[in-house]
Amino acid sequence: MPVATDKLANGHSIPVIGLGCWMGKPGKEGENQEAEEMVTNALKAGYTHFDTASGYGNEQAVGAAIRKSGVPRESVFVTTKLAQPDHGRVAEAFANSLKLLDIDYIDLYLMHWPQAHDPVTKRVLGPDESPTINETWAQMEQLLAGGKVKSIGVSNFSVKLLDRLATTATVTPSVNQVESHPYYPRSDLTEYCKSKGIHLTAYCPLGQYNSPILAEKLILDIAEKHGKTPGQVLISWSIQRGGWSVVPKSSNPVRLAQNLVTFTLSPDEVSAISKLHEEPGKLKSLCAYVNGRIVPGSIFGWTLEQLGWDPKAFE
Repeated sequence: MPVATDKLANGHSIPVIGLGCWMGKPGKEGENQEAEEMVTNALKAGYTHFDTASGYGNEQAVGAAIRKSGVPRESVFVTTKLAQPDHGRVAEAFANSLKLLDIDYIDLYLMHWPQAHDPVTKRVLGPDESPTINETWAQMEQLLAGGKVKSIGVSNFSVKLLDRLATTATVTPSVNQVESHPYYPRSDLTEYCKSKGIHLTAYCPLGQYNSPILAEKLILDIAEKHGKTPGQVLISWSIQRGGWSVVPKSSNPVRLAQNLVTFTLSPDEVSAISKLHEEPGKLKSLCAYVNGRIVPGSIFGWTLEQLGWDPKAFE
């Protein structure tokens, strides 16, 4: 059964379930057989949406799997992302990602993080240091005229940062990709993005690494009632909110297939899941952010206040 799609504000469509291609640590281009096998298995299972990034180090593997599959290019939706050291050289970075993927065009290109890095010293630049998010976004807008990218967007942007971007943007981001699950539903961001016509994609929709949400009694009870897995409950909840897609990651062929199966939750079930984060101690991020949280109160060198993220989710 084909995966449902959601229409973006610019008229293009995005499959509401995709495969997150982060493998747990950065890979090395040309040496990523595990990622290629995962994407190959996902294509066989029926996936049409693949989410990679320059920083993942596996664009070449993702592209190879797609080309070898025989699936028509126009039947596949590919997202990749601009790395932090490349905020001042967007055109060159995009061209390199396209070359590595080798798939003719990219469906969605995201600014992976708002924090730019100095490409020489590796220092994290502050919000007002050049290139700012506004300057980087202006470069991304210029990519659209080249015809090699269909949509552009951002990742890890809060309402605060989207508001700042809007002061200079001539193109509204088509997508904002953020961590989201019942313990961190991003309700304010959801309403804001719906009002601006920005589609949201959830990474870590099942949590990450022995996720406590998968053992949550409410989720287990709903799964048992419907004869589904806890993961299927969480993915169905995410999509049923409207305006959301999800990119769970799994290299397990059985779970790959399971994650494509959604069903309709009752309004009461959706409401109950949506309120889980209100219970004591349950409003929390479940992503490790690969050493990005070494300094308490900050993510990859910006404070939670600079990011506009809810500090209660990171206590």
